Amino acid sequence: MPTIVVDVMPKAELLDPQGKAIAGALARTGRGAFDVRQGKRFELTTEGPVDDELLASVRAIAEDVLSNGVIEDVVGLRVLDDADREA
Repeated sequence: MPTIVVDVMPKAELLDPQGKAIAGALARTGRGAFDVRQGKRFELTTEGPVDDELLASVRAIAEDVLSNGVIEDVVGLRVLDDADREA
């Protein structure tokens, strides 16, 4: 069954306290100095074929339901193929 992946991230101009906490933990444990931003990943599995109409519908769902448009952006929408699912 096809799976559509939606990635949501905080808007670039907003602070990301969770990302800052992760970056601080990495630095404290000696694992390096990184800028970190934490987002969300959603996987929507469907039984039918994935066409342009379905992808447009999922994009609308992502913008209306899966993300908070005030503070987040939908940054990715892709279909997993069999090789992606095995990894």
